[in-house]
Amino acid sequence: MTATSQHHWSADPAEVLRVGPGFRLSDVDPDSTPGYEGGKKAGEKDLASGAAQFDELQERLFAQSRLDDGAPSLLLVLQAMDSAGKGGIVRHVIGATDPQGVHLKAFKKPSDEELAHDFLWRIEKEVPKAGYIGVFDRSHYEDVLIGRVRELAAPDEIERRYGAIADFERRLTEGGVHIVKVMLHISHDEQKTRLQERLDRPDKHWKYNPGDVDERQRWPQYMDAYQAVFDRTATEAAPWFVVPANAKWYARLAVQALLLDALERIDPQWPAADFDVEAEKARLAAT
Repeated sequence: MTATSQHHWSADPAEVLRVGPGFRLSDVDPDSTPGYEGGKKAGEKDLASGAAQFDELQERLFAQSRLDDGAPSLLLVLQAMDSAGKGGIVRHVIGATDPQGVHLKAFKKPSDEELAHDFLWRIEKEVPKAGYIGVFDRSHYEDVLIGRVRELAAPDEIERRYGAIADFERRLTEGGVHIVKVMLHISHDEQKTRLQERLDRPDKHWKYNPGDVDERQRWPQYMDAYQAVFDRTATEAAPWFVVPANAKWYARLAVQALLLDALERIDPQWPAADFDVEAEKARLAAT
């Protein structure tokens, strides 16, 4: 737990948040802060401290790929019910590093062209290249979440997709893509509060979508769909992490810790110079 040992973590977030055998989403308290002993002020301080470490590791990852086409990459898959805080993760966690080494993709409703292909067709094109940190704001999992709840595909097709996703992610990991899959878990009541705030504040109206209430009415079905996703697609190579997200500060800190853990396991290295450093120093001194 080197990424978090100097802070207020009492347990490794990569362990306490990981979906394992027998996991039940209904057992997770969205108000909880698993493994963290500090409060909001400590969490915000630790987030700022971790940002510097995240920035350095990201730069090392990006630099390594400049001279190594086979360098690894990192993919963060963010899934959640509406208003759970995906945007805050992007701004406060991913936003702490150089955007040139980040590939962010927010997947919206598929276009007619995308619907004419297999559901993974549009996902394949957005997989982060060597050296990049990719972020999927929603992802291929929408096709087995809203696809199941809204009955946009037949049950046998949904079943096929679980297997296709597992195969796809296995192929990515074998190709050097390290995958961190996160579900931000908020409560039904907390979502209502956040949606109400969007309605009450004119500066938040742009974030409100009337369709959010339609999906909210299907909350139990979505919780069942998420449970099925965890049961079918949580693997050793591409595990799921469920992050309680009623406390925004904790969710951001936890996702940062998960990314730091993944980057430390990758252990990116500064590339060695492909020129004579001392000779270049001499040439520079002579100018």
